[in-house]
Amino acid sequence: MPSIVYNTSYSFSTKSEIEFVDLTSKVEEAVSRSEVKNGLVHVFAPHATGILILTENEYGLLSDIKALMQKLVPKDGGYNHPSNAHSHLRSMLLPPDRTLPIIDGHVELGTWQSLLFVETDVYPRKRTVIIQVIGER
Repeated sequence: MPSIVYNTSYSFSTKSEIEFVDLTSKVEEAVSRSEVKNGLVHVFAPHATGILILTENEYGLLSDIKALMQKLVPKDGGYNHPSNAHSHLRSMLLPPDRTLPIIDGHVELGTWQSLLFVETDVYPRKRTVIIQVIGER
């Protein structure tokens, strides 16, 4: 079986602080285009104020996650870094990347799991995630 590496990216815009963007379908599309049957898909957000989480994409839970981030790292914490220190500190709590298995051509996620980008910055931003699929056809 030949081993392959397939690289792509997905760009999108965010509008507000602690905004959630569901990337699940974009990652699944990349895996499908790669034709990898068994392997891994690695998703990386190359941003100092963006993170990736695996969780249920449900409004109440996302509101709870937002409240937790605001409680752990409040916006008005008297930080030394100007304007968006809290955004950088929040992004340190969770990783900017996730690796998921591919089995029989499908990304394996838990029943309720989605892959979400979380914007932690205070300004609207253009964001990009890099999707790398590695495996065998």
